[in-house]
Amino acid sequence: MKHLLDARDLTRDEAVSLLDTAEAMAQTQSRQIKKLPALRGLTVVNLFFEDSTRTRISFEAAAKRLSADVINFSAKGSSVSKGESLKDTAQTLRAIGADAVVVRHSASGAPHRLAHAGWIDTPVVNAGDGTHQHPTQALLDAFTLRRHLSDGQGDLAGRHVVIVGDVLHSRVARSNVELLHTLGARVTLVAPPTLLPVGVEEWTCDTSFDLDATIAGDAAAGAPDAVMMLRVQRERMNGGFFPSELEYSRRYGLDSGRLARLESVSPHAIVMHPGPMNRGLEISAEAADSPRSTVVEQVSNGVSVRMAVLYTVLAGHAGTSQEELP
Repeated sequence: MKHLLDARDLTRDEAVSLLDTAEAMAQTQSRQIKKLPALRGLTVVNLFFEDSTRTRISFEAAAKRLSADVINFSAKGSSVSKGESLKDTAQTLRAIGADAVVVRHSASGAPHRLAHAGWIDTPVVNAGDGTHQHPTQALLDAFTLRRHLSDGQGDLAGRHVVIVGDVLHSRVARSNVELLHTLGARVTLVAPPTLLPVGVEEWTCDTSFDLDATIAGDAAAGAPDAVMMLRVQRERMNGGFFPSELEYSRRYGLDSGRLARLESVSPHAIVMHPGPMNRGLEISAEAADSPRSTVVEQVSNGVSVRMAVLYTVLAGHAGTSQEELP
């Protein structure tokens, strides 16, 4: 695997192999010395044109735990703010000897352009591009699901994952639908009609406008094994996508009442959120902080998954067991 740009690029075997490697990486983090020498002498550049906390810190921690040198690049305060193009920035990275580039960009397709335009010849990892893709988020979500629903073994065949909220602006939703389908899970998207993208009927998932009915389950899909709440991305909205925040929360928020109904129909179900959360809008404090919530666990799992991705693209290994790690 040269690059990781899109969840659709991963075959089932490749995805399972990455998750297996992430499991091995996670086991090493219980050691007294967490660092591995696997990428010693290599340089990873975090090229972030968009603000980020969890993803940037997670990639930085992952690279450092593999003993790579890390350069953090932020568009703010750089030559990008003076009008420098993506091509010129890429050529600068090549000149300083970057061995891999992790890129987050507001423009959909920017990581693909960086990887295939011939400006650099190093691996490119997509850390989120516009409203398009966020493959490592999908991998860490799948890793979290697998740990809870299949004891960390195999795929997610037959599991039902419900993704709720602002699907229209969510690269997380798109990537999760594709990867979870590849891993055998059934996905249902729940959102108001205004927050579902054009052409969603062609995606490999079901759709619904009724969260309560979806939580109750039906004969075909059954009750959810996991409910993933999406952040309402108000910064990407320039119109009235729903009447009011109160109305949105009433129809599509995961509150204590819906959490109780989820527990009654699916005692093992987990609650997920990619963060950051709008508490009181798409998810209540009770749901976010409940024992079913995996929000903090997802952040921790993100480091292991991104260690696996960097290790795979830079060291050329996949499906590595803990015993095979240095």
